[in-house]
Amino acid sequence: MNVILVSNRFAKARSITLTGVHLALLAMLAAALFVAAVFAAQYAIVRFQPGMMSNELRSWMASAQQEEQQKQQAYLRKSLDTMAVNLGQMQAQLLRLDGLGARLAKLTGMKPQEFSFDKPPAQGGPYMPVALNRDISLANMEGQMVELRTLLSDRSDKLVALETLLMQDKLSRKLLPSVPPITTGWYSSNFGWRIDPFTGQNAMHEGVDYMIPEGTSIHASAGGVVVYADAHPQYGNMVEIDHGNQVITRYAHASRLMVKVGQMVRRGQEIALSGSTGRSTGPHLHFEVRYKGLAQNPVRFLEKASS
Repeated sequence: MNVILVSNRFAKARSITLTGVHLALLAMLAAALFVAAVFAAQYAIVRFQPGMMSNELRSWMASAQQEEQQKQQAYLRKSLDTMAVNLGQMQAQLLRLDGLGARLAKLTGMKPQEFSFDKPPAQGGPYMPVALNRDISLANMEGQMVELRTLLSDRSDKLVALETLLMQDKLSRKLLPSVPPITTGWYSSNFGWRIDPFTGQNAMHEGVDYMIPEGTSIHASAGGVVVYADAHPQYGNMVEIDHGNQVITRYAHASRLMVKVGQMVRRGQEIALSGSTGRSTGPHLHFEVRYKGLAQNPVRFLEKASS
């Protein structure tokens, strides 16, 4: 075998001839290097076994293990801190839900013992251990807490919306004529067609008359705004209250008015004293309920409120 050597240091190319002896020597050298590498690897494996490690190597490995443990502990502490924050938020949400549930129970008229929000729910049942491959891990627990926090927030929003609707319904009922304008007395003339006491002819009576002594307190049948409080040719001294939603109540023939136009009144508030002013044959209260300008039977409103 001829090997040609070319270099800038040589004036001309040189050639080396390798014989079979040379090739055999190279093969033996390669085999010797391979055997030496194998022995070196085995020595390293035996040398660095735990029982044969040097003090420096043991110290380095112990330091690496300690550092890894510290990292794991730091991760666990961070995860536990995050879970503690999430748990505190959920506890606060549960307290709000407990208060909201108690208010909703009160608004709907439920009995307190039906929903005990201050006690944990009763639980029980047979013990069915979970499979080993289904043990809860830290990551699974964090995921479940995130999902639970989302559900709590969603339920809280929905319960607040329900509370708003119930409050609106309750306020709407408070703004409808629901309580009698007087606490004593009896009907002397009902709603509907009757014989007019002045003309003797058949005429429509657009309210109900309460037979009461003069000076009896007259109360607002519902909350609203006073839109009329003055003398009227036929109604006499009259108070008219606007309750919203085009519902109006009238209180006529009073001897004295206790409210003024523009004043806000509450349900049951005293607004006048009974009398016999205007087109009247004697002391009484004429009470009307009007919806969209049309007279309605007041008794129906009062009966519906009491049922």
